[in-house]
Amino acid sequence: MAIAFLIAWTIAWLPIAIPIAWKLNLNPTKPLTPALKLSLLAPLYAIAPLIIWGAAKVEGVSFFEYGLTWQGQFILSISIGLILGIGGLLLVFAIEGWLGWLQWHRENLPKLRSLIFPLLALGLWIGITEELIFRGFLFDEFRQDYSPLVAAIISSLIFALLHLIWERQQTIPQLPGLWLMGMVLVGARLVDDNSLGLACGLHAGWIWGLSSLDSAKLLSYTGKGAAWMTGIAGQPLAGIAGIACLLGTGAIVFLGSFQVFY
Repeated sequence: MAIAFLIAWTIAWLPIAIPIAWKLNLNPTKPLTPALKLSLLAPLYAIAPLIIWGAAKVEGVSFFEYGLTWQGQFILSISIGLILGIGGLLLVFAIEGWLGWLQWHRENLPKLRSLIFPLLALGLWIGITEELIFRGFLFDEFRQDYSPLVAAIISSLIFALLHLIWERQQTIPQLPGLWLMGMVLVGARLVDDNSLGLACGLHAGWIWGLSSLDSAKLLSYTGKGAAWMTGIAGQPLAGIAGIACLLGTGAIVFLGSFQVFY
């Protein structure tokens, strides 16, 4: 069913994506602009829940068994995840600033006023959708045939590799970090009593934090830190600092979830 889902998802998306790419003059040899990426991402993520709902009907299970409960505890878990995700990012960047690896541009803080809530909404949308797909549906599908650990490894690998669709050159150095991110988010679901709330909050928090810092241009790297430490090409997941952030978050999550992998 997992392979069938990916095929159906692609087939349903391409008739929408091709005209958009044509109209916006997509050049496969050049990196995607944020506007073009969002234009292609929006229909892709709008279709995914519908495909998953259809798969749930075929398998005779409830759509909500994939971890989206929309109860009070779910909202609380999302809130905790947001705080943990943002807190981890700020801690890592604060340490990098203390070491002189980056410079904060506090004069740009006013720019956040018009950005912070739209970016939060974007982070929640992407985070919840991706968690439903990868830590919800795909993880559950693989868990039917494999142990939770193997299911986590496979679903996290798919999560990482699918990022190559958007930007290959920048994504390749991030693949280990993306895979580790997937593993941490699986652990977040398991420790949250099989709910996606904590995972959605963490994922949305990371997106919200990084996009806010980037859009408002609140920091810049000084060049004093090695790229393999701060992140190759300015991508945190492609550096030791980003990996350390994930490991620190993972330590908090896995302390409570380690046993459920077996």
